[in-house]
Formats: sequence, structure tokens, C-alpha cells
Amino acid sequence: MLSPKVAKAVKPLCPRFSALSEGDKRAFWAYFFQALAGAEAGLVPTANVHHRDRVLQVRDDVTHHLVRQEGLLQLTYMDQERYGCDFDWEKDKSLDEHDPDKTILQPRNNLLCGVNIIRNQLIDQHKPLLSSTSYFATLQPGTISIKVFLKQMKNEPSVCRVPSRTEPTSVPELRQAENTAPGGSSSMARGMRSSFSSQTSASVTH
Repeated sequence: MLSPKVAKAVKPLCPRFSALSEGDKRAFWAYFFQALAGAEAGLVPTANVHHRDRVLQVRDDVTHHLVRQEGLLQLTYMDQERYGCDFDWEKDKSLDEHDPDKTILQPRNNLLCGVNIIRNQLIDQHKPLLSSTSYFATLQPGTISIKVFLKQMKNEPSVCRVPSRTEPTSVPELRQAENTAPGGSSSMARGMRSSFSSQTSASVTH
């Protein structure tokens, strides 16, 4: 995820990715996952959603219950098997659904699972970061959800931008969302980016 081969995939959000230093690339990914967590769960680690729409009511292969999206990136226990995530249903099933000790709700586990999912999308499937078939609805162009994500990405690292530009113009939704985007990151978000960047140093070097 730091290699030049993902430059095209992330270009709409970071046009200068291939020219960045390793440190700046890590900063971009830390900011990206902070924005994704903001869009998916409002940066609340214990967020838990059970969709009532019948189309979305599928059974989790691991828990054998109807799927719940959980944690910062709104993931499921099935992702444990699909993407090699560090979730332990046997340990978690006796805990309250919002208990922060649940393995799926622990920020590090949840975020690193997200790294695996995005790596799979970009490297294994050779798809762009913004894709209609992305695991995350917030990364699917043309949806209401992506506008929420793009607001979170409003102040992406300046090193990502092409000189003299103030926005990645290849993402029209970002221009549409500009007037309602937040003015900047909260201290919680900054702390999360710093923590996540250090915790995932080994995970994004492939």
C-alpha cells in the first residue's frame, strides 16, 4: 500500500501519491482511515448497527446471527475469515454488544482489518480506492454515503495535492460537498491518526 502500483488507485484522493515520501504516504493512509472511520461510525469505537432493511438482513457465517456492522469501520465477524482479521467471536459472545473489550470493537483490531480489506481491494482485485464494488458503501461513487466520506476527507494532507490546486478535481462529489464540509479535524481525530499511523507501520509496507 506504499508502493507505486497503488498510485493510480488512490489518485482521485491523492494525485501526488507516487511522488510522496514514505512518511507522507503513511500520513495519507492514516488520514484516509480516520476519514473512513468518521464516515462509517462517527469515530465511535463501540458503534453497532443492525440494518432492518430485508435486503441487508443476512446471516453472519461466524456468529450464525443476523449481521451487525461493528466498530470504527463497521465490520462483521465474517471478515475474520475473509480478510484474516483478529476477531474472536467465542471470546466476544458472552460480552455486552457495546463492551469495548470485544475484539471486534478494539480500535486497533478494527482498523487493521480495514487495512486488510483495502489492501485486498487495491492489490488483489486491482480496483480503485473509490469503487462501486468497494466493501465500504462510503467509498462507492454516486451514493449518498460517499458524500459523507468526502466531507471527512476535506482537509487531506496538503502534500497530496498537485501544486496550485486546492482540491482533487477528479472527484466531483468533493466539490459538491465542499460548502458543508467541516473546517478541520478534531483533536480526537488528530490523536487517532497519530496512534493509527504508528500502530500500522508494519501493516502497510506490502
